[in-house]
Amino acid sequence: MQFLFSNHVLDADLRELSRGNERVAVEPQVFDLLIYLVENRDRVVTKDDLIAKIWDGRIVSESTLTSRINAARKAVGDSGRDQGMIRTIARKGFRFVGEVRAQNGGVEPRDHLSQPPSQTHEPSRHQMPSLDRTAIAVLPFTNMSGEHEQEYFSEGISEDIITALSKLRWFYVIARNSSFVYKGSSVHLKQIGEELGVGYVVEGSVRKDGDHVRITAQLNDVVTGSHIWAERYDRNLADVFAVQDDITQSVVAAIEPQLYAAENFRAQRKAPDNLDAWDLVMRALSHYWRVTRQDNLVAQAFLEKAISFDPDYGQALGLLAASHTFGAHMGWENMKEAVPIAERAALAAIHADSEDPWAHNALASVYLFNRRFDDCIAEFELTLRLNPNFSPARGYYGVALAYCGRWEEGDRAARHALRLSPRDPFSAIYCGVAAYSQFVGRNYEEAIRLSREALRQRSDFVGAHRVLTAAAGMAGLEDIAKAALQELRRVQPNVSLSWISGEMPFKCAAERDHYLDGFRRAGLS
Repeated sequence: MQFLFSNHVLDADLRELSRGNERVAVEPQVFDLLIYLVENRDRVVTKDDLIAKIWDGRIVSESTLTSRINAARKAVGDSGRDQGMIRTIARKGFRFVGEVRAQNGGVEPRDHLSQPPSQTHEPSRHQMPSLDRTAIAVLPFTNMSGEHEQEYFSEGISEDIITALSKLRWFYVIARNSSFVYKGSSVHLKQIGEELGVGYVVEGSVRKDGDHVRITAQLNDVVTGSHIWAERYDRNLADVFAVQDDITQSVVAAIEPQLYAAENFRAQRKAPDNLDAWDLVMRALSHYWRVTRQDNLVAQAFLEKAISFDPDYGQALGLLAASHTFGAHMGWENMKEAVPIAERAALAAIHADSEDPWAHNALASVYLFNRRFDDCIAEFELTLRLNPNFSPARGYYGVALAYCGRWEEGDRAARHALRLSPRDPFSAIYCGVAAYSQFVGRNYEEAIRLSREALRQRSDFVGAHRVLTAAAGMAGLEDIAKAALQELRRVQPNVSLSWISGEMPFKCAAERDHYLDGFRRAGLS
């Protein structure tokens, strides 16, 4: 079927858009949106219609929807101001208003697109682009209390987890209205997976008894039917909303690395010549989370290959930027070389997806290294608004605050990251951030304790070696300071007072001098 309008031809069968004699490049998702708008031009298409049909009911942000509409307008020579083809109908939705002629004597809309979402429970079989993300559904948690009035609590837990998981950005999360149709029904996980088009399902139960609540949650692989992760939480209900937040944060922080690990396992079962950009990003993540110099290099190689497949792949660009800023943080990469690479990748990622927390996190680190402190703090805070459960960003936010002299806030941010993800491979770094914050606050004993905890977890963490050396020097613990300096020189042979003064991004000269004084007392020159 071909649709002719203005000087364009939209070919639904060949999936091509032409303007005159020229092909117009259109992303697969934007092409699907255009087809849907044209086929349903006799009515206003609501945002819910678009989410149900183009995104299969998966949660998408307002800015993502707007960017796709803008891309569709640009493809047909329209604009948000002129709206000669795609018109925004205030508080209702969108309508294709251009004059259309169908080649074969009329429009024959596909059944699964022409049917309003309220008429069926059956999710769309709309085919997603080949580089799409894996999807996850959260089923309504079962109320085991025997009290109907407690349904709100079990549903609230489920909805909170859906909202929090949707901020991960790496995975599509099925919207509540789609996953909640299974409430009270006994349906096999494999069937749910097929009907919703998901690879993973979260399910659980809530049992409330007086002032006590027990919540169980588990993450399931719908293909194998196996449990990837399961946990039980027991809480007192002093504050029901605080308990909901606590449970949600705990579940999401536990699920995220399990999803990455499961997806990496799937990617490893593929032949190398069958890998696509998504598989490469999952493989990169598995190496990134191992937190070693070599694994960081391997992750970057996977990401660069993913970007060669798709130069506008926002997730690959965002993670590549983060890997370079992390390498600079750890002293694995030359800062003057790593930071420009990270900045270019972060800005490209934000251009591709303005709500990618990894990209904003990386850009915040770039701003920190470039001494743009206000921009740095603003980017970190934007990152955490986009995903409050993003523990690495919260940890790095802590170090940025400490470099700005706001050590108490920095300490709180680092400890929050530890609470969010206590088994996180980055937990040693969070301890190191808390240690440096305590050093800035002149609490040298606590700085030493936290540095040692960080080094217990990661003996090669150079930041913790630095804080331990300076804190022991300031505390007058000569033997500890001497031994710490010896270990610091082992992991960072180029360390010197001039390196610390020139490379570490202190906002206040007084704090720079305070840190240098600790190293001088430890014997560094």
